[in-house]
Amino acid sequence: MIAGRYRYIAVEGPIGAGKTSLTRRLAQHHGGHTLLEKPEANPFLERFYGDRARYALQTQLFFLFQRVQQLAELRQLDLFRELLFADFLLDKDPLFARLTLTDEELRLYEQILAHLRPQTPPPDLVIALQASPATLAERVVRRGNPVEARVTEDYLAALVESYADFFHHYDEAPVLIVNTEHLNPVDSDADFSLLLDRIARLRGRREYFNLAA
Repeated sequence: MIAGRYRYIAVEGPIGAGKTSLTRRLAQHHGGHTLLEKPEANPFLERFYGDRARYALQTQLFFLFQRVQQLAELRQLDLFRELLFADFLLDKDPLFARLTLTDEELRLYEQILAHLRPQTPPPDLVIALQASPATLAERVVRRGNPVEARVTEDYLAALVESYADFFHHYDEAPVLIVNTEHLNPVDSDADFSLLLDRIARLRGRREYFNLAA
């Protein structure tokens, strides 16, 4: 069982990967707390998707301040007694910054990040969700969020590549990389059970879970 080995689990992945929905389902299944991103609270996000160059810095800094504030809440939880499931990992925040900011903006962002980074423990496990850009684009369209209506497949492709590179080098916590092309642990009880079983059998620092078509 997750509760016997892990107290703090982060679920990550690009837009459309299903990280928030899976985070909620894991928390509900195990009776844990959730720490969720709030993209709807970012007043710059919709404008960012329409004009990335103009609104990238404002969007990035708003999310940074929001995530830092949320992670500060970890101090109020007893992670020895309570389960926590988060749908974001602060360490991946620079991934978006490097993808969208100019060199000057990136230097400013990195200075602010270094100053604000909270002293919080790393997760006990990161579940990194993957899917192809085409699949992610299809899911984004299907869920019909007007804020995401301008997300392009090219942008999703850049995110997929950046996430893959990030988790190839990430070593702060064990990582289970889950290919969701043919696995739907959010809507399928059978697939959710498969994922729980795979987590229970996890032994290495970086492992992969991939179901063939």
